[in-house]
Amino acid sequence: MVLVIVVAAVALLVGLAANRYLRPLLIKGDDDSGMAVKDLVGPLLTLTVLLLAFVLVTANGSYGKAEVASRGEARALDQLVETAEYAPAPQRARIQADAVCYARAVREQEWPAMADGNGSPAPSVWSTEFRQVFAELQGQPVFGMLVAADNKRSDERDERLTQASASIPSAILWFLLATLIITVVALAVCIPRRNNRGQVITLVVITALLTTTLVLIRDVDRPFGGIIDVQPTAITEVEKQADRDFHTNDPTGQLPCDDQGNRRAV
Repeated sequence: MVLVIVVAAVALLVGLAANRYLRPLLIKGDDDSGMAVKDLVGPLLTLTVLLLAFVLVTANGSYGKAEVASRGEARALDQLVETAEYAPAPQRARIQADAVCYARAVREQEWPAMADGNGSPAPSVWSTEFRQVFAELQGQPVFGMLVAADNKRSDERDERLTQASASIPSAILWFLLATLIITVVALAVCIPRRNNRGQVITLVVITALLTTTLVLIRDVDRPFGGIIDVQPTAITEVEKQADRDFHTNDPTGQLPCDDQGNRRAV
């Protein structure tokens, strides 16, 4: 990074020196003409738009990965619940009950925490329960299928938590904001002072569009909080399905957790 700054500074100094000493040799006569401010605004506006577009694509990619990971985790949990049907009745009941509690913990505790880029230890309580039940099934055909489904669930959860953190550093957002300010001010300087209604309206529209793009970047880069966010729809559906399966197999059974996914006191 230091090299880039040094090269840019040297280029600026060389350019100013060339303007001071080389330009008089190349241009004879009146030397008052040259590029006006309005001639420099076009490239500046183009640069601003390109930067915003590039960062928006990056943020949208993070949002898409978060949504895919959320759905992948729900599918893996659903597969875990269905595979448990091949396990003996005691282990089947515990796995399906733990799946309901895991989904509740994700939906009620981890999902709100991800709005700030954080996770929650609550789902890990039930993933540990999964492994304890699996240990009782070693040597049985269903053991490998359950472990594979749980590994998939764990991988998708890790990816979901990774995407919950902002993928675009704050320094880049501040840089984009500074670029937007410079662009808008430069455009305002170039419009006439009188009979400028059309230019002012255009400037307002351009400012609104650039600002909206920056707001969208900020919002999409945090896929679990804000206006455009990933909802826990998939994990909620799996929770309902697991709850139905659990009570179908054991109508009098009681889940080991409350509605928030916290373990009940024994």
